[in-house]
Amino acid sequence: MTELAAHEFWQEIDSPGTFCSDGDFSTSYVAELDDGRQLRLPVRPLADGQHALASLIINQASFEVLDVLAQSLAERLKIFQVEVVAGLPTLGLTLAAAVAQKLGHSRYVPLGTSRKFWYRDDLSVALSSITTPTQQKRLFIDPRMLPLLVGRRVALIDDVISSGTSIVSGLQLLASCGIEPVAIGAAMLQSSRWCETLDAAGLQWRERTVGVFSTPTLEMTEAGTWRWSAV
Repeated sequence: MTELAAHEFWQEIDSPGTFCSDGDFSTSYVAELDDGRQLRLPVRPLADGQHALASLIINQASFEVLDVLAQSLAERLKIFQVEVVAGLPTLGLTLAAAVAQKLGHSRYVPLGTSRKFWYRDDLSVALSSITTPTQQKRLFIDPRMLPLLVGRRVALIDDVISSGTSIVSGLQLLASCGIEPVAIGAAMLQSSRWCETLDAAGLQWRERTVGVFSTPTLEMTEAGTWRWSAV
């Protein structure tokens, strides 16, 4: 497999069978969409040096890749009869806007971490992320956006669901406003660690969660490559 430079990842969707997707991986992981098309993702080693995850940074993706992922996710969300899309910051906003357009919506509702002076502390919750674990933020909803969500069939969108903590923060914020989403959507479901987190928040959430593709935890082999892990 031809190795990619850092800036070359997530720039194109490859045809089915272009790359081997069931062997060991070096610096690239090959993710497959339902129709067999492929997307190469960089392998990110974890702190222990023995495990790794495939990474997706959607606001660095080409418009072609974003379009394909948004269309695929929108198709999966149609069964939920979504009336409005709410997006999680930061990278989830890119996907949420595109998915809302694919669903035929004229707008979406962005949640945010930047506190405007008219925001209210009671309409916020603590937010943490696996990609920024040392940064303590709060997740806000603009009070003016609430009428767009209350009483509607809402889909909560993030780019990647990994540990599940960001999604749960979004669910908690919406719950504080009397809103229970009918669906949760993401481009990538990363490993299975999120399942336990969502189950703790409510057993209904896992069956309402859809992703375009899933990626496993990877484990280093004796040869220095990466393969699927049982972890």
